[in-house]
Amino acid sequence: MYDNYYNQLGITKSAYDTVTALERELECVFERIERIESLNQAKVLAAFQNNRVAAHHFNPTTGYGYNDVGRECLDKVFADAFGTEAAIVSPQLVSGTHAIFCVLAGILRSGETLLAISGRPYDTLLEAIGIEGEAEGSLRDFNIKYEQVDLLPSGKFDISEIEKVVITHKPRLVHVQRSRGYAWREAILPSDMAPVFESIKKLSPETVIVVDNCYGEFTLPDEPTDHGADIIVGSLIKNPGGGLAPTGGYFAGKREFVDRIANRLTVPGIGREAGSYFGSYLPFYQGLFFAPHVVAQSLKTSILFSKIFEKYGLSTMPSSDSVRSDIVQSLRFSTKEQLVGFCRCIQSVSPVDSFALPEPYAMPGYSDEVIMAAGAFIQGSSIELSADAPICEPYTGYLQGGLTYSHGRIAAMKVLTMLEETEGGGEAK
Repeated sequence: MYDNYYNQLGITKSAYDTVTALERELECVFERIERIESLNQAKVLAAFQNNRVAAHHFNPTTGYGYNDVGRECLDKVFADAFGTEAAIVSPQLVSGTHAIFCVLAGILRSGETLLAISGRPYDTLLEAIGIEGEAEGSLRDFNIKYEQVDLLPSGKFDISEIEKVVITHKPRLVHVQRSRGYAWREAILPSDMAPVFESIKKLSPETVIVVDNCYGEFTLPDEPTDHGADIIVGSLIKNPGGGLAPTGGYFAGKREFVDRIANRLTVPGIGREAGSYFGSYLPFYQGLFFAPHVVAQSLKTSILFSKIFEKYGLSTMPSSDSVRSDIVQSLRFSTKEQLVGFCRCIQSVSPVDSFALPEPYAMPGYSDEVIMAAGAFIQGSSIELSADAPICEPYTGYLQGGLTYSHGRIAAMKVLTMLEETEGGGEAK
């Protein structure tokens, strides 16, 4: 029911009524998301119970962290939740990019080849790999070669071209980015990875397949490791942290590779045997337990935004009824001003720093100026409602997160109010 609280937030009665009507049209889509949530919740609960999680696993440790039962149990719970042999969950991984680089650097050796089969990786990895820039310590500095095969215009893998490059270069590692990054494409479904992974393994059995799983965890009942990926990697301030993990990242997969990467994360010869955390492990465990529900809330938020943009004839990806493989919603605008206005609108409905006015700025690791709206409890948390965009044509904003759908729908009403007040709705095709 529309009341004075919505009015205080700057939301019109018209926007409220429109969102309420659109929600009725989305009932079947929301039911599908809730069924996936239930399956994933059962999977996570089983992982907790199978590893006999107890209150003493939440206790902090100091120094070397030898015999840290909380850390060891958390690794096992993540491994079971993702159906893998082993996992490492570490607060020392500062971001998804850091976790991915540890994986790449842990597996690759001088003279070997990294093959990216989903096009250019996310912006923050370009200097780390050595595709752009002159950053010291990049993979290129260690004589690791890079090859790339772009996705087809349809967003599918170019299997014939991938097979040619695999035969020619025999890459040690194949990299797949599940989510879209700043590309105008759908996120890749884990099931669509299976045929290309099978083909790669037939042609080059020693090749290690790594999937950047950021933004994708728990959006579907299956993960890339169910379809042939050797390692998945991601950030705890995205999906698997459930909005509660204060920092960190993870990688999970085959034990031989997890152990090898652990030597890069810590020290060769010590690997996963050390690593303390003086804060409580509670938010990492609790965050994982909450993750299936929080991801579902985020997906429903993105779906509602997609439905609103479809109503206004604006370009949006994925469509409101699509099967989704990540939590990101791409929204296209015709001008820089509209894009900036959208991000400021998202910031204005944040629980933290709602009074801040986002401005585009040069951010480390990005080739263009970037604007970010993120009034989050955890700095940089992408599972909390946020929006960001590179300031370049075509002007595309990327919405993700939403700890609760109730908050997401308020944000949608606020943006809809902005669209109603913009003459012509800011039409962009």
